[in-house]
Amino acid sequence: MLEPGTGKLYVKKDGSTYYMHSSKCMNNFNLGRLPRRTEWTEKGRIQLKKA
Repeated sequence: MLEPGTGKLYVKKDGSTYYMHSSKCMNNFNLGRLPRRTEWTEKGRIQLKKA
């Protein structure tokens, strides 16, 4: 989870919310990249069995 006062909150038109930790996360989200296919994310590391 994010520390209070850090990161960015992204709200889509349908009302769903996303908390972004950094600009790296925000840019990958905007490009449509999936976290489970990105090696440096927690979900990606779990899929590669390195977490």
